Amino acid sequence: EFRWEDQFNLGLDPETARKYHDETLPKEAHKTAHFCSMCGPKFCSMKISQDIRRDAQAQNDAGGSLAEAEAGMAAMSEKFRAGGSVVEVKV
Repeated sequence: EFRWEDQFNLGLDPETARKYHDETLPKEAHKTAHFCSMCGPKFCSMKISQDIRRDAQAQNDAGGSLAEAEAGMAAMSEKFRAGGSVVEVKV
């Protein structure tokens, strides 16, 4: 949840922050929007972070075990070593 009031209050000049916000997003609905006018809804770092956290939680809830994760990492480590342990590979 993105709480605009908290963001304003954390700023050095909350009144000016509110003023700028209200100039760029003047409608009352924008007071609760989960994005600002700088990036918009499609590129909002707060929304992207929230989406990533939600997706990670969904993957966690899907039942992937620690043993499966460790087995996958071990397999990728072996593949990396078999490829010469080179980080940058020519394509």
